Amino acid sequence: MLESNDLSPQKILQKISTLLLYQSVFDNEIGRAFIELLQTLSVAEIQQQRNLFFSSFDFDLAYGNWFKIMAKNNISWQDFLITEILQNENPFSHQVQTKSLANISQPILAAARQDLQALEIIYNCSTLTMRDWGQKKFNFKKITIAWNLENNNNELFLHQNKNWENEIERLANYYQDKGTGIFAKYRAFSWQKGELHGVDRPDPIEIDTLTGYETQKQALIQNTEALLKGYPALHVLLYGSRGSGKSSLVKSLLTKYGDRGLRLIEVSKSQLHNLPQIIAQLSDRPQKFIIFVDDLSFEEDDESFKSLKVVLEGNIIAKPTNMVVYATSNRRHLVREFFNDRPQLRDREEIHAWDTMQEKLSFSDRFGLSLTFSPPDLETYLNIVRHLAIKANLKIETEELLARAKQWAVRHNGRSGRSARQFIDYSISQLS
Repeated sequence: MLESNDLSPQKILQKISTLLLYQSVFDNEIGRAFIELLQTLSVAEIQQQRNLFFSSFDFDLAYGNWFKIMAKNNISWQDFLITEILQNENPFSHQVQTKSLANISQPILAAARQDLQALEIIYNCSTLTMRDWGQKKFNFKKITIAWNLENNNNELFLHQNKNWENEIERLANYYQDKGTGIFAKYRAFSWQKGELHGVDRPDPIEIDTLTGYETQKQALIQNTEALLKGYPALHVLLYGSRGSGKSSLVKSLLTKYGDRGLRLIEVSKSQLHNLPQIIAQLSDRPQKFIIFVDDLSFEEDDESFKSLKVVLEGNIIAKPTNMVVYATSNRRHLVREFFNDRPQLRDREEIHAWDTMQEKLSFSDRFGLSLTFSPPDLETYLNIVRHLAIKANLKIETEELLARAKQWAVRHNGRSGRSARQFIDYSISQLS
């Protein structure tokens, strides 16, 4: 293995060019800036060998660009490189999520070991090394500051190890546990322009802050834990009054189980026709996925009705066992109904009119689990207020708190979990 004093810009570029599986580690703004800096230094090295003059101008620009991009992302070069390795999508990282090392082909294993050996050498090419090359080797004296940020991610186990090629089993276990690519980087997703996009800051709501519907909460938790354990899990419909916390309850599952491999994908009703395309990207992943459809309802002859029906019922393609649909709605039957939909004796246009009506009414039955959220009575509403006030450490006498909460419900949006939350948020600002 090359020692740090044996490194040179040309040798590092050669190591990057030999990568067989992990080329995309450098397919980002930090990686591209690093390669541009190496190329600039390599040209200087060639000019130096030929006793030709080389200005420091290009080096100053390339170094400054690399420095600026790492500063913008507030990450050290070593943290960046290892993070990219641990999240990288390639044939090796993809296959070991579902196969043991013994079942991976030897060429892929050999390529992975070779790449890890090269990447370890590149890892040792620190920002201090780059600065010193410019200052000492090429006499570029203008650059005096190195981006010498401490490596602060203890999970990046390769920091503490030498001979990375011998860590391939541990790396495989990491991929199996954490996944790769976008599913390793993010826990929540939205569907935009035909592809999944990670959500940088998902709603951090915690399930313990939600109270008032304990039976429904426990049923949803049990179903989600079955999904995480690999047991058959049911699609779930959460329906009932507005503001009762249906959506918040689903989102809180991500906070509770995100570190156990749960991922949440929010899909709007208008995007339901993309469900087959979305599911195709999830079927061979080790993570477990909730496809979350909020405020679901359908109009007459709605095409998205048919798309969701296929997912719930299945078709010739087997349903992935790592995916369920959790939908919220204010309607029990989901499909909008009219009195005119009921078959009349005078109806002559359809022979089996009752069958059509039953098709509409039975759509919600395709969810294996339906959870009802009725409007809270006064006692339940006040219990929610008490619970949220304790969580917020609100300094107010209980009697006054409850009196204000009653007035708030009358003057604003009635009794609901949402109304209770709005009242507490308002009280925090007034009492602080």
